[in-house]
Amino acid sequence: MNRLFISGLLLLAFTVKLAACTSAIFTGKVTSDGRPLLWKNRDTDDENNRIAYLQGKKYAMLALLNSRDKDDTAWTGVNSVGFAIMNTASYNLKDDTVKLADLEGIMMYKALGECKNLADFEQFLDDYPRPMGVEANFGVIDAEGGAAYYEVNNFRWTKVDANDPKIAPHGYLVYTNFSYTGRFNKGEGYVRFQTASELIAHQAPMCDFTPTWIFNHLSRSFYNSVLKTDLCDARFSPENAAGWAVDQDFIPRKSTMSAIVIQGVKAGENPDLSTMWTILGYPPVGIAAPLWVKAGKAQPALFTASSQPGHAEICDNALTLKRKLYPITRGNGNKYLHFSLLYNRNGDGYMQCLAPTEQAIAEMFREPIARWRKTGIDLAELQSLNTQMESMLRDGYEMN
Repeated sequence: MNRLFISGLLLLAFTVKLAACTSAIFTGKVTSDGRPLLWKNRDTDDENNRIAYLQGKKYAMLALLNSRDKDDTAWTGVNSVGFAIMNTASYNLKDDTVKLADLEGIMMYKALGECKNLADFEQFLDDYPRPMGVEANFGVIDAEGGAAYYEVNNFRWTKVDANDPKIAPHGYLVYTNFSYTGRFNKGEGYVRFQTASELIAHQAPMCDFTPTWIFNHLSRSFYNSVLKTDLCDARFSPENAAGWAVDQDFIPRKSTMSAIVIQGVKAGENPDLSTMWTILGYPPVGIAAPLWVKAGKAQPALFTASSQPGHAEICDNALTLKRKLYPITRGNGNKYLHFSLLYNRNGDGYMQCLAPTEQAIAEMFREPIARWRKTGIDLAELQSLNTQMESMLRDGYEMN
């Protein structure tokens, strides 16, 4: 199997595609606590996402699913031994005429159920039936310090190792919707790639990346790297244009339906503490919460399938606000974002009003997480905290 290691990043021409994702791996070398982070902003046509606790072939897992999906799919996830995976679609890797496609979610579910580390995943890819029905970049971290992307098409895979200083000299890798080993000048997501790369590079010298920083500065960023404008900067505020903005090439877009940061563990730590920080719904009006495989089926009910077929209540709450931001449905109206409802100089935009709830949740879990890293997760305490968190989440959305 070819395991080409890439010695540099390619800066290519800019193109755009609606169904896409933005992602990054941060190794422990550049995070605030030495633990790796796996981030994905997910773009999809499925507005309703949910979280599910699932049992795989060998390992249990927490997985992000479309609400309509069967429980044999994962679009991002982490398992009971600290193996975590996500993907971004690639549009420059396919080199065959096979029609079998879009099976990445099924592959990731199977990988979470069978793999403990990167070596297991590489054997998994070697053994997977061909054609694999995928064209994607799979981001993976494990509980042993492994961190890499795998560029995979129907018949081949290539490893891009985030721990190799020749490949990732600054300790991280960014991916959107092209592959470094794919066809030159093809693929999608180059503006988002440049935007995320610029924002991360500015922060990188501090070596203090956290889930909170990622959500606030990437998942909710309205910086455009081509125009060099940021809608949250008063100089470029849409309030100067009746409060509206064109939704084009931001990391969060109308099609962005969730954001996940999986915070891994240091080598030798208990993998139970691999934490899935989760936003369901449009990230600028979503609230991040920590989830753990160890809780089993007793996950916070707001994030799992509710009485409405498959829907997660917290996702529906975020979608209610999102629809107010995109009220124009005729013609090209869906490209116009009522940004002043989201963020404004008065400080009463949805994003601004929801931020204190997210901060309070993070603060509530700060001391227990630090303690659990030494003693293991106290499930009774976790359930009590989850009950408090759900109350805080409901209150946060009721105020909007």
